[in-house]
Amino acid sequence: MRLTSLALAAALGCLCLSPAAAQEEPQVVRQNLMKEIGRSMGALGAIAKGEKPYEASVVQTALETIATNAKAFPDQFPEGSETGMETEAAPAIWENMEDFRTKAEELSSEAETLLASMPADQAAVGAAMKTLGSTCGTCHETYRLKR
Repeated sequence: MRLTSLALAAALGCLCLSPAAAQEEPQVVRQNLMKEIGRSMGALGAIAKGEKPYEASVVQTALETIATNAKAFPDQFPEGSETGMETEAAPAIWENMEDFRTKAEELSSEAETLLASMPADQAAVGAAMKTLGSTCGTCHETYRLKR
């Protein structure tokens, strides 16, 4: 009876650790970074479209998130993480990592530049969205699998 209880506890422990271990996989980390960028772009887009009122704190948080995450993003593509965890990463990333890093740095730099000049109203947020969206789109065209 005691051995059965220990075996059951060990099995349950492994099941509980599996999701935690999966969260640390580079594919999951990079997906989470990109989701945060997407939410930030969504927040900016809502302001640019007039769906939400302009709030400097929302704009600042969104730009900070984009800058920080874009900077960290390329480090989440180690060899061996080309597949799995429903990744949308194209093989071109590993074939041209330097260009991929450059594009991520461009996005981070653009967000930091926008942050330094802080868009002050809805129109300025719209202009910022165009700048950021263009950079995002260029990278996605080359480095994101189409599903």
